Amino acid sequence: MTWLEDHWLDVLGWGGSALLVFSLLQARVLRFRSLNLVACLILLLFNALLGVWPMVGMNAVLAVINLVFIVRLSCERHDEAAFEVVQVDLDDEYLRHVLTTHEADIKKFQPDFGTRPDEGQHAFVIVKLDETVGVVLLRRDGDIALIELDYVTPKYRDFSPGEFVWRRSSVLKDLGYHHVRTSPRMVNAYYEHVGFRRNGREFMLDL
Repeated sequence: MTWLEDHWLDVLGWGGSALLVFSLLQARVLRFRSLNLVACLILLLFNALLGVWPMVGMNAVLAVINLVFIVRLSCERHDEAAFEVVQVDLDDEYLRHVLTTHEADIKKFQPDFGTRPDEGQHAFVIVKLDETVGVVLLRRDGDIALIELDYVTPKYRDFSPGEFVWRRSSVLKDLGYHHVRTSPRMVNAYYEHVGFRRNGREFMLDL
């Protein structure tokens, strides 16, 4: 018999515990819930095999709680009622605070974002109740809105809050835009999933 055959129950228990700890390190809320659910199910099985029923009960309850949150979060991913798009002035102090606070993280996803909001741009903050979810900065090029920043805070990175700016196309149309174009240097762009078409290294959307 191999070592694994002799110690598979220990591996199951330690693996579930390690995954549980790892899930707590996740900033992304949907990823946290998903990993935590898997860890609870593993530990539920582990404790059931050992006959530790209080731990079985606890992990069963935690698994149900995680599942409820996952379903709720998944339903909100594309729900316009869950998020609000707020247009703000370019000299808005809160906008500047968000950009300063997340500057290092922004650089990871948009290395070409090197300026603060300035004349010729439009700024939008995406919020969920009183939480900041993301920031979008657009620059005008005729009737084209050039995306200069489309940033999501870590907690909501499993979502695509920028799409609420694009889906609420009346907001951009009211500003005189008929098309949207992305920066070619965006990292891990999501735009094909929300109606944009690829144009070389960029993405385009007709409003």
